[in-house]
Amino acid sequence: MTYKPWGHEELIEKNEKYVVKRLFMEKDHRCSLQYHEYKKETIYVLDGTLKISIGDDINNLIDMLLYKGMYITIFPKIIHRMEGVTDTYYLESSTPELDDVVRLKDDYNRI
Repeated sequence: MTYKPWGHEELIEKNEKYVVKRLFMEKDHRCSLQYHEYKKETIYVLDGTLKISIGDDINNLIDMLLYKGMYITIFPKIIHRMEGVTDTYYLESSTPELDDVVRLKDDYNRI
């Protein structure tokens, strides 16, 4: 388990083809506004409500609410941020580039 300022994540599987994580996002917390150069990921909500801000222009992002059983795939170079509307558990299945994160904004002053 890896603790984050917004909750925690658990690495379930990592191999040369894919990664699966189980994440917990606390209500009213959010991850950094970010994009990935190469990583493609799919977010699947297990429980709770997750807000995703997403788009290809930082000044023109669309907000979407994902509820239990809903999912979205995020392609490389797409700007995005997840936020817990409620305490939320979700899965992230992605390509294996774990360190491929370009942070644009962060509530917790991470680089």
